[in-house]
Amino acid sequence: MFAVLGFVTLLALVTGLIHLYLWKRLVRDTTRPGRLRLVGGVTVLVLALLVPATMIGTQAGAYWLAWPGYLWLAIMFYLLVVLVVLELPMVVARLLLRRRVTAAAPTSRAPEPALVAAGGSTADPPATTTTDAGAQPDHDPSRRLLLARSAAIFAGLTATGLTGYGVRTALGPPQLDRVQIPLARLPRSMDGLRIATVSDIHLGPLRGRAHTERIVAAINRLDADIVAVVGDMVDGSVAELGEAAAPLRGLRSRHGSYFVTGNHEYYSGVEEWVREVDRLGLRVLQNHRVEIMARGGALDLAGVNDAEAAGTGVAGPPDYAAALGGRDPSRPVVLLAHQPVAAFEAATYGVDLQLSGHTHGGQLVPFNYLVRLQQPVVSGLGEVNGTKVYVTNGAGFWGPPVRVGAEPQITLVELRSA
Repeated sequence: MFAVLGFVTLLALVTGLIHLYLWKRLVRDTTRPGRLRLVGGVTVLVLALLVPATMIGTQAGAYWLAWPGYLWLAIMFYLLVVLVVLELPMVVARLLLRRRVTAAAPTSRAPEPALVAAGGSTADPPATTTTDAGAQPDHDPSRRLLLARSAAIFAGLTATGLTGYGVRTALGPPQLDRVQIPLARLPRSMDGLRIATVSDIHLGPLRGRAHTERIVAAINRLDADIVAVVGDMVDGSVAELGEAAAPLRGLRSRHGSYFVTGNHEYYSGVEEWVREVDRLGLRVLQNHRVEIMARGGALDLAGVNDAEAAGTGVAGPPDYAAALGGRDPSRPVVLLAHQPVAAFEAATYGVDLQLSGHTHGGQLVPFNYLVRLQQPVVSGLGEVNGTKVYVTNGAGFWGPPVRVGAEPQITLVELRSA
């Protein structure tokens, strides 16, 4: 709970600064002082408060906040990205506009020759100045206003378009990917052993039982030898989501279905969920390994608790020695670990392959570049210190019901004898 509150506080601070920037670019720069600017400012303030209110409210059961709050979070993100990208072109445009106005500044003409009046007297009329038509300095504010409004309209259309596309992708069926991974120690008799891998189902305010049923049906069609559910199954308690998770009982495989905890299980009552997942027929690998005997060969399948675990007992942190120590070094070992970063520790135990999730493939491009700062592999197959790491995008989403550049995914991992 304290971790969630800390995250919400940080999010509120960050989104507050982002909304201040959005107010400047979308309201102050595009309107003149008056009622319209006031309405725009109040709207931005309400939207800024909506983000933390959604995070807190959905935790308290106010699920009606989820759709407007999370959709705005996605639109806000893409407004920020587009407007930041436009900053440099806007600076160049403003400099060119200023140079053009300066070049067209008014110039003074010499006074007309004195007119000779009747009686021999002369009169000097006042000097006059002229300015080139269409290049008056007072046109500069209007042009800057037009420039700001054009950028705001472009950013708004781009952000809403990307969000709409992302909603359709996120709510659609997971794509089924197949990947072949050679393991040097895999017995030739076990060549072709298949592991259906899914992570980040994220049952919660926006995804329920129908989401689970679709995932189970897709996995069962793969006719896998092993099913691996690699964490972040839920965003809520067993009381809230037990019915939504119930279809997992129908998972089919030749050698069993296995589960490891993700960080979101620790936000949702990990002890209760470990018991519930076990009741549904999935074996929970908590810092533990099992021997898979198949096709005349043997393979170790291990699992560790999530890296963010900080409790004791069932809620304890990952223990790689307990899961991987003292095993037969001639056997290949596949490790289930929610976060790819676990591979740095797993590699010291000679793990052949680690199956992970957590990253969502970035979920929202270009957020994947930030994820890369924390995790060694964001999506697909990579390698960490000799250990192969496969990261699936996950079948659900967290926060915004939006996926751009990272489709929901279930992966059939086929092990090949090298």
